[in-house]
Amino acid sequence: MFSAMYSFYLKNEQQVEGRFSCAPITNTVAKHTSGLLNFLKYDVDYLQHKKEMSIKLLVNNQYVARVIEGCNSISLIILFVAFIVAFSGSLKATILYSVFGSLFIYGINIVRIAILTILLHKYPSHQEILHNLLFPAIIYGTIFLLWVIWVRQFSNYKKG
Repeated sequence: MFSAMYSFYLKNEQQVEGRFSCAPITNTVAKHTSGLLNFLKYDVDYLQHKKEMSIKLLVNNQYVARVIEGCNSISLIILFVAFIVAFSGSLKATILYSVFGSLFIYGINIVRIAILTILLHKYPSHQEILHNLLFPAIIYGTIFLLWVIWVRQFSNYKKG
């Protein structure tokens, strides 16, 4: 259900014809990533890519990385919440863990993209291993650990 709602959201918010325009959530992720890096004293900016559905991340005015729909963490948050609901605990615990877990995943994702951006800027020859192996492990590992904590501590399926 959440995936269908998200697909509907993307269909209505993204624009391809005439001019590319990413969904607002993807733009917000790029904005938060840029904001974090600027706070850490890096010169980072973001802008809509003119030739594809992505947001460019620029370090010192150099195009280094991009944020696409798959990078905004929403599909992973949907998966996370679906698992929590499937292995639910009390209604209060399920709702609170879903909300705070989702915010935590979003935050970890911003940090992940920020670190990846800086590492790609400093070590562009390591793009393959950084983007395809190391950084997916961070986000998926975080979600897996949150699931383990949920099942062991809060779910009705915990061993008693």
